[in-house]
Amino acid sequence: MVAVSGIILIALLTMAGFAWYIYYETHREIYLGSEAYQIQKGSSLRDFAKELENRRVITRHWPLLTWAVYRGETRKVQAGEYRFDGVSSLAKILHRVVTGQVVTYPTTFIEGWTFAEMRKALESADHLLPDSVGLSDQEILAAIGSDYGHPEGLFFPDTYYSVRGYSQLSMLSRAYQAMEAKLAYSWARRKPGLPLAGPYEALILASIIERESGADEERARISGVLTNRLRQNMPLQVDPTVIYGLGPGFDGNLRSDHLKKEGPYNTYRRSGLPPTPISNPGLKSLQAAVRPAETKEMFFVARGDGRHEFSETLEEHNRAVRRHQIRR
Repeated sequence: MVAVSGIILIALLTMAGFAWYIYYETHREIYLGSEAYQIQKGSSLRDFAKELENRRVITRHWPLLTWAVYRGETRKVQAGEYRFDGVSSLAKILHRVVTGQVVTYPTTFIEGWTFAEMRKALESADHLLPDSVGLSDQEILAAIGSDYGHPEGLFFPDTYYSVRGYSQLSMLSRAYQAMEAKLAYSWARRKPGLPLAGPYEALILASIIERESGADEERARISGVLTNRLRQNMPLQVDPTVIYGLGPGFDGNLRSDHLKKEGPYNTYRRSGLPPTPISNPGLKSLQAAVRPAETKEMFFVARGDGRHEFSETLEEHNRAVRRHQIRR
């Protein structure tokens, strides 16, 4: 009887020692560095544990598997790219891979960017699948389910997060859906009586405001001037539309002959809005387009410091132009 009790005691002590060892091995501090670990779809926790062992992060892989069995998490590992900076134990690593805390990458589209600039940003994001490379603008629109004939202005500027292997077209689709939602939200809250035929014209106006505005507090005021001009069927006379119409060959120097050149985007030669947006506007410009400031001002000129001087009469405007041209 005493011998049996001794065997049981030894067994219990052995089990306790084994449990302590597993707990110690999975909770002691380790350092994995900043390199990435890729868990492929279909890989098991054993595959991941063996990789840690092969990289000499741990000396043996089975304590991690034993801890996972105890936690009931052996089949919960999620595929993806992981980094473990600052993770100090195997238990914390296990928690990350079973909860799918994968590495995410930001892709930022800046307010006022053109669609061409957005495409360049996508092509430079090496974590994205290059499935839009080689496609025409129209093919991209068809791929994301858009019925528009021109891509400019349709993509909401923001920072979008994604994992490695996410597609460029999926990123564009998210930005497209975001712009559709923001535009619908803004249009539903528009002031009555605007000289705009619908949400797309509001988007065109917002894109001009985006390229004209250097200060947030001026957006509604610029919108007020442009709205007044639209109501009176006056040419908008804004440089950014002319520059957009000149295309990628524009050298940065807007000359008088550019303003005389015929074209759909030359708002010095044509009244009304240009045929499409000229940039991808942010929310503040969308809101300014549909809620312009109530003003009698008909003109504005850049002061050279990112702001504008506004005038009600042509005489006042001409004085302001001369003043700021001399200053520059």
